[in-house]
Amino acid sequence: QVQLEESRGGSVQAGASLKVSCAASGGTFSSYDMAWFRQAPGEAREFVAGITSKADNSYYADSVKGRFTISRDNSRKTVYLEMNALKPEDTAVYTCAGTRGPMHLAMLSGPLGMDYWGKGTLVAVSS
Repeated sequence: QVQLEESRGGSVQAGASLKVSCAASGGTFSSYDMAWFRQAPGEAREFVAGITSKADNSYYADSVKGRFTISRDNSRKTVYLEMNALKPEDTAVYTCAGTRGPMHLAMLSGPLGMDYWGKGTLVAVSS
């Protein structure tokens, strides 16, 4: 069983950058494809970015492509989400998730494609 814990998010102004991380314990982190989802108030949870177990492929929602970067360090059992040029519409609770994969199929099912979840961390962007 994998446990996932996100770092603290934060409150930033539009245009700023923020990097959040998600540390795993238990299980075999290096065998899981990992993803970040987000859920804004009153909205459904949506896929943000995903990365394969060996970090040889990454996937992004169109809304964050070119601004966000997902990465991982298997030696640290950690996945990261670097967010640049943040916009107020990026305000959400960001949650990391893991899947036994493969990511390119699991992401098509959205949240249902994931097997493990963190509790989430709030990122607030003000204009």
